[in-house]
Amino acid sequence: MTQNTPPKPSRSELLKPLELVGLSGVMALFLGLVILMSTRELVLAMIGFGVTFIVVLVVIAMLVLGMKPNDAEKTDLDEQNKGL
Repeated sequence: MTQNTPPKPSRSELLKPLELVGLSGVMALFLGLVILMSTRELVLAMIGFGVTFIVVLVVIAMLVLGMKPNDAEKTDLDEQNKGL
């Protein structure tokens, strides 16, 4: 019997979720700092940071879900499905 071991994901595939969360964090940090510098209220800045982080994360996730796979990704998905 042959073992169908799935191929290991590449480093870029492993780090993609961290890149998206990091981008969301950077955008939220920017807005949080803008609010903190303009109002000098830490609680308001933290609320702005949290809300912005969640909203940006959800928007990025929706955009990623809406992407269509190209031909190379389609063949890769087909190969993965045949292994099951």
